Amino acid sequence: MIEFREAGSGDLDGILALYGQLHPADPPVRDAPGVFGAILTTPGLQLFVLEDEGAIVATTYLNLVPNLTRGGSPYGVIENVVVDEARRGTGLGKQIMASTLQAAWDAGCYKVMLQTGSRRESTHAFYRRCGFDPGEKTAYVSHPA
Repeated sequence: MIEFREAGSGDLDGILALYGQLHPADPPVRDAPGVFGAILTTPGLQLFVLEDEGAIVATTYLNLVPNLTRGGSPYGVIENVVVDEARRGTGLGKQIMASTLQAAWDAGCYKVMLQTGSRRESTHAFYRRCGFDPGEKTAYVSHPA
């Protein structure tokens, strides 16, 4: 049975393996256990996984942002959406996204945003099927010089 849940202390290796599929050229994270611990203990940061028979097969990262507009309702930002390469196309992506969105709605978010660096039409079609509207906002990204 596939279980959606918040990540726990024993999930780091499984999540890092999925992140390796997302960004294969990334260098290893310095102090990954420390960063992971900070994520797990910081209010408003929620790292989710789908677990199937002890294996982490998908993950998302939901950031709940406090807000002084919209009546004080927070908004959510979803990052690092990954389904194991061997399990893509099986509905796990839709399952983890629906559950992550529900967690945001349960937290009182008035909206949830997501950005993707993918140029593949299939990725964009997937996010549209999950309920995201690519035309509602425009995103700009900056990096340190």
